[in-house]
Formats: sequence, structure tokens, C-alpha cells
Amino acid sequence: MNSIPNDLQVWKRFVKEGVLDEARLSKRIAESWHRCKKAEVNPYQNKGPAVLEKKKFSDQAEKHSLFLKTAIPYLEKLRPFLKDMEMMGLLIDADGVVLSLEGHRRTLHEARQINFSKGACWTEQAVGTNAIGTALQISEPVAIQGSEHYSLASHNWCCSAAPIRYEDGRLAGIIDISCPAPRAQPFMLGIATAIAYAAERELAAQNRLAELELLSHFSGMESFHMPAVLCNEQNKIIAASVPVRHAITEWCGMALAEIEDQGFKIEKAVTVQKGYICFYLSERKKKPAFLFKGAAGISGKFQSVLKDLERVAAVDASVCLTGETGTGKEVAARALHENSSRKNGPFIAVNCGAIPADLVESELFGYADGAFTGAKRNGYKGAFQRADKGTIFLDEIGEISHAMQVALLRVLQERKIMPVGGTKEIPIDIRVVTATHCDLRKLVESGKLREDLFYRLHVFPIRLPPLRERPEDIPALFACFKEKNKWNAELPQEFLETLKMMEWPGNIRELFNVFERLSIIFPDGRLKSRSLPSLLQAAGLPTNHERAEKDSAASLTLREHIQKNIIISALESTNGNVSKAAEMTGIPRSTFYKRLKKFKVSP
Repeated sequence: MNSIPNDLQVWKRFVKEGVLDEARLSKRIAESWHRCKKAEVNPYQNKGPAVLEKKKFSDQAEKHSLFLKTAIPYLEKLRPFLKDMEMMGLLIDADGVVLSLEGHRRTLHEARQINFSKGACWTEQAVGTNAIGTALQISEPVAIQGSEHYSLASHNWCCSAAPIRYEDGRLAGIIDISCPAPRAQPFMLGIATAIAYAAERELAAQNRLAELELLSHFSGMESFHMPAVLCNEQNKIIAASVPVRHAITEWCGMALAEIEDQGFKIEKAVTVQKGYICFYLSERKKKPAFLFKGAAGISGKFQSVLKDLERVAAVDASVCLTGETGTGKEVAARALHENSSRKNGPFIAVNCGAIPADLVESELFGYADGAFTGAKRNGYKGAFQRADKGTIFLDEIGEISHAMQVALLRVLQERKIMPVGGTKEIPIDIRVVTATHCDLRKLVESGKLREDLFYRLHVFPIRLPPLRERPEDIPALFACFKEKNKWNAELPQEFLETLKMMEWPGNIRELFNVFERLSIIFPDGRLKSRSLPSLLQAAGLPTNHERAEKDSAASLTLREHIQKNIIISALESTNGNVSKAAEMTGIPRSTFYKRLKKFKVSP
């Protein structure tokens, strides 16, 4: 009959054949064995690796001095028990190096035979599955007995280890209780875990005490007039100077790595005490605000457009602006240019749909001296060459001919142009922004636009919403018009609500035409004293204007249009929250629901 214990049989089969009956082994041990095999740990080694030489050990102990200083008293209190039970207790740092040990003389002697002593590294990678290395790996208490160890060196031992952590959860080290297998006791893991818990509490108290002592020496930092922070071992801020306090309200406990996100740059680091460093900072130049020479307004749709413009302005990608006539495509294109690295270069706008077909080539590419009868002497620089080092804006790009599409594609690919009648290519450095009121995909499908050109132009498409989709921006647009034209006027509320209900086929351009007519007729800006019909007539708007939408096949009255518009705007502002929308408008919730039903509006 085979006298080899069952767990040893399991170990032998695994190390020889790689076969593991996991039902015969705990999950944590099985997982550890697999890790060891993958790491190619030698299962037949009969002792641990060589211990650290004196200087390296001293450096290691200094590195983990706070842990050692805190945990050693608990190990010393355990000394009588360890001697009585013929066991040993060890303190191991977070790197797996044994820093201190106590215990029975015979047990310590037996441990030295396998290099289980001060200065030895007892990780899984070094000696395979063992209580110390596995506790380091899984960060929880564990007991390993006999041939559950992966390497032969520890097969005659039983070990119980528990991790000791800092307050922030980082591993400080390990407490381990070990003894030869015949002297093992079931309470070893419980004792190790209890000591670990007590040491953790003491470690937290020591940390706080050290910080308080340090802060008392650095209390003057609050009056520093240069940005500086004091950090603990975990690189968390524990003190800050006035400029930092003013700039960051939640500075205390902030990770040092986050300081750069708050507009500061680390210039110099000075160690003021072991584990505590004072960082001297400088303030970064704030990123300039995105410049948009138009009315941004408050609508979510246009704010989203602005974010896209800001995002893509920082790179040189081609942008395609789409939107109905009058939505502000050229204003958006200029914003891209003025917020880019090319802002000091030229911005050249070309309306492709307004140039006669026979002049498009010379307008875009220019021509050489004597290229044709009537050509200017010394030739002419086309739009592409004039836009060198800057941005070219090609409006109504869908209007260019197939021949020009081929020429444009070549420019986009090679960044070179050939003037009409020229013999030498001219390199150009440009950013291309295009715009169209058409759906470019449909133009491709119909064969009016080359597919390869579409993909060159449509790198970053941005749709500018029509005015009817952002009526809440009309007040901002009015303010923009007033400032530009130095016109002191205020819109009566009823007139404003009427403007918000209009379809505006000409969008912002049409709206500004209305404002301009009013400014000509009422230069004094006294609009509030005027009746709604007189304002509509002066603005060139029909006095009986109604929205195209109808409820139950019957047109809404002007008052009902205003009511409907108010609840729609409130719902959009509150993301469909009916209660908040009703509260915002001052309409009782029951009345609000009735109007939703009446106007067939979905929240």
C-alpha cells in the first residue's frame, strides 16, 4: 500500500504531468500552483534564494522603516508564546523580504537550513506557493500546510500569514507564524490575523501623528506667496500654500498627480523628512477660451456644435460644415481658423457656387503670366496659394464640376497646385474647411460627387442646426445684433415668443434682416410701446402668422402657440422632467399635464 499522503500525490502529479484534481485542493492553492507553473518556478528547489547582503538588507529595512517600527512591538509581545509553542513569527515587507523574526531557537535553526531567515525573499516567484508569497499575491490571510507548498523546501512546514495595510489600502507588509508541520496548531492563522489588524490600527495612528508633527513645523506654509504643496508617503497633499488654496478648494488629500489638471506644474521637489516631500509649483498658462464671434446662445444643440468646433480646431483635420442657408457656416469656419495654430495665417473664403464655371479653375489655382488673353501681367495667385499657412473655406462645395473635383482631390492628396498655364507645381500648406447646404452622401449616391473626394472632405462633419431647432437662442442673437449695430432696444415678450414660433427658412440671416428693418424704422429702440401687429408689419412678417403644425386639423391661436412653445422649451431645459418643467414655468402640474395632452407634446 502506498504510504505517500494524498496531497503529496496530487502535488507530484501536477509538477510532473501538469494535471490537477482541483477537487482535492482549495481554490486559492490551486490558483497559486498554476501561477507558479506559468512563472516556471522550480518545484524541486530545497531552499529559498540567498539572503540579502548586509548593505542591501539595511537599505530594505530603511525603506520600510515605518512598517517595521510599528509592527515589531507586536512581534516582541508574541515572543513567549512562540517559544512555548516552538514556533517562529516573522515580519515581511511589501517586497516579500523577511525583515525581522522571533521564536524558538530550534525552529529558527531549522528555518535557516532552507534560507527561511532574515534578508530572504519569500515571494511566490522566488519559492512558489507559500503563506507569505501567496498572501502578498492575493492580499488576504492564508494558511499553507505541508505539500500544499509548491516547492520541496517548504513541504515540512506549516505557515499562516496575514497582510498589514496602510489606511489607504496599500500593502505595508506581512505578519507570518510558521513552524515545522508536526508542531502546527489550528489557531495560527487567527493569531496572525489579529496581530495584523492591531498593527494596521497602530500604523494609521503613527501616520497621523507623523503628519501632525510635520505640519506643526510647516504651519508657515499657509503664508507662502508662491505655489507649493507638502505630500505624504502616498503622494497625497497634506499642506498647501495660499495660491494653491485659492485655486483648489478641495486640495486636502488630493493626489499629487491631479495637481497638473488644476493648472499647476511641478518645478522642484525637496524631501523634508523621510516619506514627506515639499513640491514647489508654477502656474501653467491657462488655455485661452474658445473664441466664437457670433451668438453662442444657450441651446444644447448649438453648445454641442461649439464643443465640436473647439475639439477639431486643435488639429489640422479637414472639416465639413453642413446646414441650411443662413445657419452661420462661415462664422463657424472662421472660428475654426481663429482658434487653431493657423490663426496668424490667412483665412480665404470662396463661394464655389457663385463663381462662373469657366473661371473656377483660375480662381482656385491661379494662373501664370501669359496663360491666356487678358491675363494679368506676372500672373495671379489663386485662392489655394493665397491661403498658404492658413485656412481655405470652400463654401457650397457640392456645386463644383467633375473636372474640378478631380483637381481638388489631387490638391488634398499631394498639397501641391499647378496654376493655369504654369509648368511648375507649387507646394501649399493649408487647412481645408468645406461647407454645403446639401446632403453630400446623397450627392455621392446620385453620382454628382466623387466618392473618393467625399471621404477626403468628410473627415470631421459638423451639422449647424437651423434656427427653428434652437429658438431659445433668439435673445442671444438679438443681443449680438444690437451690440454690432450699436442699437439700444428691447424686444417685447409677446413679439419674442412670436419670433420663436416661426419656421425661419432663411435662419439667422433672415432673423437679422428682421432686426435690421426694425432698427431702421425704430432707430430710438422703443419697441416695447409698440403693438404686436405694428411690430410684425414693420418687420415684414405677416400679422396672421401661424405655425404649420396643427392640432386636430385646426390651427392654434397665437396665445396657444405661445403656451405650447413655453412648455416645449421648459421640457427641453429639464430633459423631459414634467415636474421640474411645471415648476420652472409657474404652471400648476395638473394644468401642465392638460396642456401636454391638448398640444400633443411628449415629455
